[in-house]
Formats: sequence, structure tokens, C-alpha cells
Amino acid sequence: MASPATAARFSEKLGKTASLNLAPTRNVRALVVSSEFEVRKPLLYSLESLHVDTIVCAGRTEAEDVLAKESVDIVFCDDHLPDGSYSDLVHPSHYEGKIPRVVVTTRTGDWDLYFDALGKGAFDVIQCPCYARDVEMAVGRVLREEDSQSLMASS
Repeated sequence: MASPATAARFSEKLGKTASLNLAPTRNVRALVVSSEFEVRKPLLYSLESLHVDTIVCAGRTEAEDVLAKESVDIVFCDDHLPDGSYSDLVHPSHYEGKIPRVVVTTRTGDWDLYFDALGKGAFDVIQCPCYARDVEMAVGRVLREEDSQSLMASS
């Protein structure tokens, strides 16, 4: 795992300072679905700096296999995959466990994609190469949402 100093140097290279104040207080598992190294690299550095356990897949088929076997809190998925689409992971029909939140990663920053992805049930859309703060905020939002759902279920 990266030290806080390494994470700070990485975030400075990206042009923003990561606060790391939203670092998860519990074990968080993420699935990164991307066939593009340029997209994966900064995303993996950001997740590592947050101490998030990460699984990496190159496409939809491999990701569906992982989701069938593993419990994952959040999925970061490219908008275009060699064998499918992010929308296949938003509502996986064959998946019995907790459906993770899907954050779509895109290189275009296209507003139509943003609204289309959210309309299909994606949790968020971030532009890549992503800033550490965007990743941190997405993970923090997932945790807050899960915590509030747990509180509501227990009351």
C-alpha cells in the first residue's frame, strides 16, 4: 500500500491535493473493470491510497464472474468495454448477492453519457484520468449511503 507521502505526491501530479480524510473506516472492496492501462493506473493509485482492496478485470465477462463469487462494494467500470457495456454491470440479472454501486469512468466527459448512465442506474460518472479526490468522494458516498441504509433497516 502507498504511504500517505506517496499518495500526496501522486495527487499533486494529478493537480489536486487529496485530503484522505474520507479514508474508509471499514474494509472496502472495489472492482475495477477497464482494458485501458491509462485509465486503470491513476484509479488504482487512488484506491490504494485509501486502503481499498481492489480486484482488476479487463472486461464485462470477467467482471461478471468475479461478481458471482466475490462481495464488492463499488465497481469502477469504463464506459466502453471490449465485450459489453457498463450497463450490463449496473443491474446484473444473474447476480444473487448485494449489487454494488457502479461508477462509470469515461475519457470524454460527455454530458449525454453522464445523464444516460445515471438514468440506467449508475451511481456516478467520473472523467479519466481521474483525480484522487473524485475517487475518494465516490468511495465515501458509497459508505455513507450503505451506513444510512443499515441504520434505517435496524430501526
